[in-house]
Amino acid sequence: MVKNKRWVYAHEFKGEPKKSDFELREEDIPALKDGEVLFEAVYLSVDPYMRMYVARIGPPQYTMIGSQIARVVESRHADYKVGNNVVAYFGWQIFTICDPDNFTTPFGMKDKPFILPDFGGLPSSLGLGVLGMPGNTAFFGFLEICKPKEGEVVVVSGAAGAVGNLVGQIAKIKGCHVIGIAGSDEKLAWLKEELKFDGVINYKTQNVAAELKKLAPKGVDCYFDNVGGEISSHVLYQMKTYGRISVCGSISSYNNDINSIPKAPVIQMALVMNQLRMEGFHVWRWMDRWMEGIKQNLQWIQEGKLVYKETVTEGFSKMPEAFIGMLKGDNTGKAVVKA
Repeated sequence: MVKNKRWVYAHEFKGEPKKSDFELREEDIPALKDGEVLFEAVYLSVDPYMRMYVARIGPPQYTMIGSQIARVVESRHADYKVGNNVVAYFGWQIFTICDPDNFTTPFGMKDKPFILPDFGGLPSSLGLGVLGMPGNTAFFGFLEICKPKEGEVVVVSGAAGAVGNLVGQIAKIKGCHVIGIAGSDEKLAWLKEELKFDGVINYKTQNVAAELKKLAPKGVDCYFDNVGGEISSHVLYQMKTYGRISVCGSISSYNNDINSIPKAPVIQMALVMNQLRMEGFHVWRWMDRWMEGIKQNLQWIQEGKLVYKETVTEGFSKMPEAFIGMLKGDNTGKAVVKA
């Protein structure tokens, strides 16, 4: 008999997550009831937010959180046909049984599994990346908050990650001058040569403040912030008057104890001096426009204006390694696991 496998968040993270913080468990799969569907994972996502949110759900011993592309293998629900692919918040497990009409995420949100639209022959895994949550995070989080204008200078931190690389490309589509900050020369080469960023900075080997002055001598109009910390403070002090900052994440501090977040230089002076607007967001703000972002990003891919890249780890058994590596920046583009 086929059994379900699931990775359990078994021990509270102390600093950087370790493989020993997770446990792989097996269990029987019950029979379906009326209205239920049996889904099997095809691709699973690993994302920075997972590190931050686990503590908000409750104490360990629950299935590790996360979204996946899953295929319908058995159905007693009229809307879900065998063979359909969906995006759903099923966590780190191979098989999931649920009533789609009454499915609730670990965050307490009603979130019906979303049947993937036709991607025109593109991989279904893109539903976890450029044609899914990260793609919409870039699309709405950048365009709606920064409201870029042609010719403006845009800086993106975490620029080679799942969201950052898309923000930079969308900024280029909008006619902006784009500077990306990332952590390896290999990533910088990809940003510069393939994605056509105008300038790049290696925050591990270069002085961010000094390099930014060279690359944007007249200042920065828009900053898309994925990392927080010192890097972001350096950027804020080089913003132009009325500059806009979209705060997507704070990866630099995710592994720190919530009670001892590292101190950063004072940013209020920069905000006041240059009359900056800084706004944080959750992409779910635009749920009522979800397909708008997916359709536009798909169109840009088909037109050759938007390039996607995935770092794919083979095998469900490698979920912890893929997650830990992603937090360390081992991935370029979207990190996914093929089940």
